[in-house]
Amino acid sequence: MALLFFIDFFLLVAVSSPSIVVFDPLLIVCLYPPSFESLPLSVSPPACSLLFSTNMASTSKPPQPDSTSTSPPPTHASTYTRTSDVEDLPHATKKRMADHLRRLEMMFTLTPQRMRIIVEAFKDTLELGLSKHGQVVPMIPTYVFGWPSGSETGNYLAVDLGGTNLRVCLVTLNGGGKFEITQAKYRLTEEQKQEDAGNMKTDETYSLGFTFSYPCSQDRIDHGTLIRWTKGFGAPNTEGHNVVEMFRSSLQKYSVPAEITALTCDTTGTLIASHYVNPNTKIACIFGTGCNAAYMEKVKDISKISHLGIGEDMEMAINCEWGAFDSFEHEHLPRTKYDIQIDETSNKPGEQAFEKLISGRYLGEILRLIICELIDEGVIFLGQNTYKIEIIYSFDTAFLSLMESDPTDELLMIIGIFTHFFALETTLAERQFFKALAKLVGRRAARLSACGIAAIVSKMGYLEEGCAVGADGSLYNKYPGFADRIHEGLIDIFGDKGRNVITYHAEDGSGIGSAIVAAMTKIRKDSGIYPDL
Repeated sequence: MALLFFIDFFLLVAVSSPSIVVFDPLLIVCLYPPSFESLPLSVSPPACSLLFSTNMASTSKPPQPDSTSTSPPPTHASTYTRTSDVEDLPHATKKRMADHLRRLEMMFTLTPQRMRIIVEAFKDTLELGLSKHGQVVPMIPTYVFGWPSGSETGNYLAVDLGGTNLRVCLVTLNGGGKFEITQAKYRLTEEQKQEDAGNMKTDETYSLGFTFSYPCSQDRIDHGTLIRWTKGFGAPNTEGHNVVEMFRSSLQKYSVPAEITALTCDTTGTLIASHYVNPNTKIACIFGTGCNAAYMEKVKDISKISHLGIGEDMEMAINCEWGAFDSFEHEHLPRTKYDIQIDETSNKPGEQAFEKLISGRYLGEILRLIICELIDEGVIFLGQNTYKIEIIYSFDTAFLSLMESDPTDELLMIIGIFTHFFALETTLAERQFFKALAKLVGRRAARLSACGIAAIVSKMGYLEEGCAVGADGSLYNKYPGFADRIHEGLIDIFGDKGRNVITYHAEDGSGIGSAIVAAMTKIRKDSGIYPDL
């Protein structure tokens, strides 16, 4: 019960003072011209300052301040000064760079034919997960029955326990797809976990949706047994236990006026929240540090839960956990030697094969491995100390986003990345090569993501009528061109009919979606519809 003690304090704050909104102090917005609105927020302030100031540094002298300006100088201003030493270093020729790029294009390019083959294999895997327990792609029944009607109303609480932050939301559903949300976000500290919450008295008891972003087994919507902690958490005496029951006991102990109605994951919440606002939404996807999808399946086609006696005309949301597609056997995905190296050196070799090709955690590492191979072959950075770039996972996926979005002729953003983070000098030909390489890695990830969407669309027969796909995550929201490349991939797979499938920025799944799921569950159980599930 001590596990979730610290959540109670924040629930008390959210309920008793709903107007309080706490901003995460680590959230930093770096200003730049509109073409860089997709800049990932994970870049540190000094890095942003350096990268954004390099366009002033094409000469050997730093820029002079404007004597007429009244603005104070930037806090983290930095410049890049080109010296004659750069030209003296040995560098690869444009022809050699072009030769290597052609070789890599063959490895990372997905043809429409290959994509269609992957889609068919993906469909078979989804079907298998629906029919049997314990499959590679588990296709987890969520016990969220059907779509929201849009007429749900009332006040609901949502709690999202992630890896580094706790978010508490008070959601007011107004019906007709309208809602209001008041939220507070807290970075988890040991002090907050030990703080005394006190008691609160109120005449209203709130239904609460709990978004728990850790692996759980579920046999009903208000129950979840923690399989294992991830993301640095290690609270004792919790693995193998029902986290909902522990949270419920803690709420009662501290007189928090909330009753846990539903336990859900962020992807399922995204599906429900997006459909609440846009009823044409049939699928939800997360493309970020990890990847996942959820959709609504006919209960009659979920044969592994046929023993529950649920009516065949019912529908239930399925949490695919599709990052595990093609794990262990590796028969379908086009893995390169770089992908294999990442897999073999990961903490879970053989697992999460699809995720390791498309998620934000791995794209930067793929590019780094290619660069390190060229260093070992004596192609680039001869005579320079390359130890920084040889550190595993030192090349963040945010760098790929910045490299692809660099609009300057001299590719000054890329200069900033390599000089500031890796102390490496680059020629224009090398920078052009790195930008093209980032595009190859990012494009492959988007086209493979399209294969996953296409598998669900094809399986469910959504192509003719068309459907909307609510998508969320840092890759989809911040990586330049990622959404457009998904659409391009869907057209390559389905032809012109692929235009019927539209992705868009999804609604908040872990907040609004979780609250709507709580509302739907309360209405269902109050009506006596499968009250034990």
